[in-house]
Order: sequence, then structure tokens, then C-alpha cells
Amino acid sequence: MKHDIILYLLVMTAVTFAIRLLPLTLLRRPIKGRFLSSFLYYVPYVTLAVMTFPAIVEATQVPAAGAAALVAGIALAWCGASLFQVSAACCLVVFVMEFVLLG
Repeated sequence: MKHDIILYLLVMTAVTFAIRLLPLTLLRRPIKGRFLSSFLYYVPYVTLAVMTFPAIVEATQVPAAGAAALVAGIALAWCGASLFQVSAACCLVVFVMEFVLLG
């Protein structure tokens, strides 16, 4: 059993190391393709969105409260509110929605 865990950790380490090392060794020149460089530029934002948006809706007791907070946060951010203002408003929206819906 202990040997299995060590083997799993070694394989995970090798895969993680390879994922990080291969681009450094294989891509020595700057990427000149407009489409590929644009695609790679937006990958972190898309990854963050894919991880964050489902958690916003599912973290509340009532998914509608999370969805309302998401809409309010997007609207406030669009209007130029600071990160603190957006997060505080989203928390307030969730609190009020759950208070109203759950009684």
C-alpha cells in the first residue's frame, strides 16, 4: 500500500514537471502566430472563469442567490467598482436573497 502511494506521487511529479518543462525546452523562439499568441494570452482568464463561476452559484444554500450575486458583481465591475466594493456587494446580495428565500 505504501509503495503504491509513493509510485502515484512519483508519477504525478513527473507529469507536473513535464508539463512545465516541455514548453521551456521546445519553444525557444517567441511565438509569432497571431492566433496562437492571442489564444495563449486568454487561457489564464478562461481557466479562472471556468473554476470560479460554478463555485459562485453552488457555494450558496440557494443557487438563485449565487446567480443574483454573480449578475450584481458583473454589473458593478462593468460600472468600474473596486474589487472590495464588488465582493462586499455580492456578499450582501447573497445574504439578502437567502434571508428572503429561506425566511
